[in-house]
Amino acid sequence: MARRVRCSRCGVQMLVSPEARAVRCSMCHAVTDLVMINARPGRIGYDGYHGAPRMHGYSYMNGPQPRPPQPQPSLSPVPVHGRKRALLCGVNYHGKSYKLRGSINDAKCMKHLLVEKLGFPNESILMLTEEERDPLKIPTKQNIRKALRWLVYGCQPGDSLVFHFSGHGTRQKDYNQDEVDEFDEALCPLDHETEGNIIDDEINDTIVKPLTRGTTLHGIIDACYSGTVLDLPFVCRMNEKGYMWEDQTNPFFYKRTSGGLAVCVSACDDHQTSADTTAFTGSKKRTGAMTFSFVQAVQNEPRLTYGSLLNAMRSVIRGVSEAMDGATQDPQLTSSERFDIYKKPFVL
Repeated sequence: MARRVRCSRCGVQMLVSPEARAVRCSMCHAVTDLVMINARPGRIGYDGYHGAPRMHGYSYMNGPQPRPPQPQPSLSPVPVHGRKRALLCGVNYHGKSYKLRGSINDAKCMKHLLVEKLGFPNESILMLTEEERDPLKIPTKQNIRKALRWLVYGCQPGDSLVFHFSGHGTRQKDYNQDEVDEFDEALCPLDHETEGNIIDDEINDTIVKPLTRGTTLHGIIDACYSGTVLDLPFVCRMNEKGYMWEDQTNPFFYKRTSGGLAVCVSACDDHQTSADTTAFTGSKKRTGAMTFSFVQAVQNEPRLTYGSLLNAMRSVIRGVSEAMDGATQDPQLTSSERFDIYKKPFVL
């Protein structure tokens, strides 16, 4: 009798015969080793898109154990392919002592910018917020992981991909010694207290390394300690005299793309915090300082370059620093390659 298995790469369900030892996926053409799936006790398998982890019920002594089938809703309403595609995450952490009030507003503002000003198709934008009714669109760790894989799946030359996250960020001890400052930067999903954070190593593996030649990814990250949260090798250091690219390449860890370009604009340096504030709106409506200044710069600055974008954002934030209790945050730029930040146009 035929059985169902999931592709070890993209998560698509496949029907295979009982005697089959391997199967090739018709979607992504990856080969799934069925012998290994059946033989390894307590293994971590795959569920959802492109390899999101799931524990299977295997016993070392007794072999596979039966379990009730799990419903697997799909993200398919959002097209996989397209020249412009975006994942927007806004996490307010409702009901928590550390709740935010501006993150969902940030995601909505970013969607408006992308659709109304920058030509992103509405159907090619995936929103994850606590206000979504679809359980797959709540910003849990598992859902964010699946959505990140969706974002880069099948990327092609000419694609423009955007990952925006507004929520809490943190730092934690670097255990594999790939960080200059000995700390991994991380994003905090809604369920981080029980499921843990999404660290920069995983983010790099998921959305940076798969970028093929001709594909561009922009990370726009409004979170504390987010300077190098995409783990890109080049960090732009700016001062009143100009700028320089600091090379943080580690010869023992591959942190580059597969030929594409990855750029991250983040809220602050790795040792700084970012503000959730009413300072820009003059009302009770809160926004992230980074997202507000980014949207304002993109909408209002003519002939925007990466350098002028950063300068405009920093100027706006410093202009309201007193209203933010003197908090200091300097938006940062990191990249998978060096370029002239005052000559290269900023284009999404």
